[in-house]
Amino acid sequence: MDSSLDQARTLVDACDGAVGRATERLARDSARDGRVDIGLLDREQVLAYDLASVAGRVAAARELLAYGELGPFETMLAVGFAGDVAADLSARALGRSEAWAGAVDLTGVADAVAVARAPALLEGIADRVLADPEVPRHLSDELDMVRRTFRDFAEARVMPVAEDVHRGDTDIPEEIIRELAEMGCFGLSIPERYGGFAAEEGTGDAMSMVVVTEELSRGSLGVAGSLITRPEILSKALVTGGTPEQRERWLPAIASGELMCAVAVTEPDFGSDVAGLKVTAITDDDAYVVNGVKTWCTFGGRADLLMLLARTDPDRTRAHRGLSLFVVEKPAFPGHSWSHDSDLGGRMEARAIGTIGYRGMHSFEIGFSDYRIPAANLVGGESGLGRGFYLQMDAFANGRLQTAARALGVMQAAFEHAVAYANQREVFGVPLAGYQLTKAKLARMAMLLAACRQFSYASARLLGAGGATDGQLEASMVKSLSCLSAEWLTREAMQIHGGMGYAEEFAVSRYFVDARVLSIFEGADETLALRVIVRRLLEEALAG
Repeated sequence: MDSSLDQARTLVDACDGAVGRATERLARDSARDGRVDIGLLDREQVLAYDLASVAGRVAAARELLAYGELGPFETMLAVGFAGDVAADLSARALGRSEAWAGAVDLTGVADAVAVARAPALLEGIADRVLADPEVPRHLSDELDMVRRTFRDFAEARVMPVAEDVHRGDTDIPEEIIRELAEMGCFGLSIPERYGGFAAEEGTGDAMSMVVVTEELSRGSLGVAGSLITRPEILSKALVTGGTPEQRERWLPAIASGELMCAVAVTEPDFGSDVAGLKVTAITDDDAYVVNGVKTWCTFGGRADLLMLLARTDPDRTRAHRGLSLFVVEKPAFPGHSWSHDSDLGGRMEARAIGTIGYRGMHSFEIGFSDYRIPAANLVGGESGLGRGFYLQMDAFANGRLQTAARALGVMQAAFEHAVAYANQREVFGVPLAGYQLTKAKLARMAMLLAACRQFSYASARLLGAGGATDGQLEASMVKSLSCLSAEWLTREAMQIHGGMGYAEEFAVSRYFVDARVLSIFEGADETLALRVIVRRLLEEALAG
């Protein structure tokens, strides 16, 4: 094995040890009666957030170490990323030795740090990607064929309309939705017996979902990359908690693309704080009467089905235990506003919220006024009462992984444009690609791409296998890492373009505004870190 990879492994071990010590310390200080106490944990939010972030980066570095064994360029990427993780950890821990249960001392691995942080390593990585911006994936032949199929589709069908949809904030062309349905995009996590592609005993073909999503997002996040997300979330909830009749009723039509989906969870006063939701669904004979307002319901106009999370127990002290999940059937509507009267009575009215990016799907605010839903649309039937929060959270694990894949696609597109522009642009008579600083930027982009991609693949394998290690923690970690990486990478790609990066005629400006939303939806990064990632880390530490 390459000696530099051995040194990188030692470096990652040292970082992992520091994370472990800080986790144990925070677990002790945040525990009450053997469980994590949120009030105690919130006294140390800065440490908790840093710990969640670094733990995710260390986990990604672990995956990249295995990847580094596959070739000399892969080794360079793994070594460089290990250095990045060490630098990030050192910066976060500087001056906070008490919080980190002792100073984070990397002097014992100084040689490894020097190798991983060497400018010559970054230049070597950059020279390789300037010749070819494709960072090796090492997929199976079958998955690589899937990837190439959807890359060809994105280049032929999505990219030609991406700019027009973005600038005009128009609807996604129906032919793209139809063609993706014919390609089987919407049944990746639906069992075969319902017309999907998932093995009966598994939880879905998460690897295919990641690969397909990345390629479609490389074409356009708003036009194609996010079309799979809502079917993934709703179908997972139905597979996990739906009645046999509900699965037979909706899953085949979701898998075929006949029924498109949206998710109605967020409210004006409650985003990631799902337990506080106010929209009510009160039983009345054979129906539930819904009142209240949902917001950020992306694709809510075009969708035929809304996955609605509502309060069925009027006792608000029951918090998340009083929430249930419904499927709301509605017609598909084009444009930026619509209304619909239920056949059973009541109305919902919607308007699109203007956004700086992520256009095409439109995100709606939807008001429900005595809107009646058949009781049969309660997911899980009577046994589903009060289970909505848990079904939604379980389904969102797939959504988080899919968001990481969306970030990958946006990063890959921005990276390719940055490489191309750096190769062709001259500054002070020297190609932009010839400057050391440009090379350092491109090298770090390649390292982040490789790390996020390999961590996504690992998370997909865990989610697909199910079992005790269910992959939900890893999916949350890779979502956080990939989305924040996409913000940095697209910003630097834009910077490499200089003034032209700020021009709408260059696609890199679209990548930048699209990337900005990624760390907000499917769980805002701060809430994801404090309420999901670090909480799970502390629970595991207490259990251990």
